[in-house]
Amino acid sequence: MPDEDIHQPNDKLFTATFRVSANTAALLQARLPAALVEAIDWSRLSPLPGSFVDSQYRRSHTDLLFSAPVAGRESYLYVLFEHQSTPDRRLPLRLLRYMTRIWEAHGERHSGTDRLPPVLPVVISQNAELWDLPVRLSDLLEIPPSIREEIMPFVPDFTYHDLQLAGMTFESIPGTAAGVLVLRAMKAERLGRLLDEVVWDEELILKVPREIFQLVLRFILGADLDRESFETRLKEIRDPETRTNAMTLAQRYYQDGRQEGRKEGRQEGLLRGRQEDVLEALAIRFDELADGLREAVLGISDEEKLRELHRAAIRCGSIEEFAAHL
Repeated sequence: MPDEDIHQPNDKLFTATFRVSANTAALLQARLPAALVEAIDWSRLSPLPGSFVDSQYRRSHTDLLFSAPVAGRESYLYVLFEHQSTPDRRLPLRLLRYMTRIWEAHGERHSGTDRLPPVLPVVISQNAELWDLPVRLSDLLEIPPSIREEIMPFVPDFTYHDLQLAGMTFESIPGTAAGVLVLRAMKAERLGRLLDEVVWDEELILKVPREIFQLVLRFILGADLDRESFETRLKEIRDPETRTNAMTLAQRYYQDGRQEGRKEGRQEGLLRGRQEDVLEALAIRFDELADGLREAVLGISDEEKLRELHRAAIRCGSIEEFAAHL
C-alpha cells in the first residue's frame, strides 16, 4: 500500500482508473455511436499529459486527454469528469475553451502544419438526478429563427457526448472491472448508498487491481459513514485477503483521522491564543472594547496578520488608530 494521504478526492480516484487506456476504451466503446467506435483504433489509444480545465473548476472537474487514430488520422479524445452537485448549462462554452487549448498545444508541438486533428469531447457527470442539459454549443445561442440559416455559417458548433451516472443503473455501467467498480462507487456516493451490495460485489472486486480497490476504499472511507455499519460490511467480505486488506486500510484511516484531529486541535488552540493576545493588549491599554472590534479580531485566521495586530495593539495611541490596521 503506498505511503500517502489516505483521504483521496474524487479526481484522484477517477484519474488513477481512467488514465489506463483499457478502462477508458471499454467504457467509451459501450457508449459512443457504433460507427465512431468502429473508426477508432482503440489498440493505439494513449493518454497524454496535461490538464486544460480552468483553475476555478479544478476542485470539481478532472480531465484526461487521449490520442488515437480515427479512420487512420490522428485525433484526440477528451474526457471531462465533473463531480459538482449542480448542473452547468454553459458547459459547451467551457468545453470550447478547453478544446481550443488542446488545439493550441497541438499547434506548438506540430508547428510545420496548419491542419488540426478533431477533438472528440466526452463528459462524465457524477450526479444523483438526471440533468436536462444542452450538449450542443449552438443551443446556447439566441439566434432569430428567421435568419438562422444565414447566421449558422458564422457560428462555431459542436456536440459533446454526455455520460451521466444518474442516467445509468448500477448494473448497466459498462467497462472493465476497475472502471465499473469506480463508477458504481461514485454513483453510490451521490445517492448515499456506499454500503450497498452493488458496490461490494465480491465477484467484481476480485477482478479489480489491488491498488484500484484500495483507492475505492479510501474514497468510501472519506464519506460520512456510520463506522459500525462500515465495519460490519467489511466482515461480510468472504475472500480472506481482500477482507484483511480492507480492515487494515480502515484501521489506518481511523488512526490517521485521530492524528489529524489532534493536529487541527493544536493549530486551532494556537490561533485562538494569538487572537486573545491581541484582545488582551487592547483591553489593558483601552479598557472596554466594542463588540464589533472583538468579532473582527476573532474572525482573523492569518497568523502573520495577528502578529501585526498584536504589535499595533501595543503601539497605537487610540482604538481608531488600531482599527485602521484591520
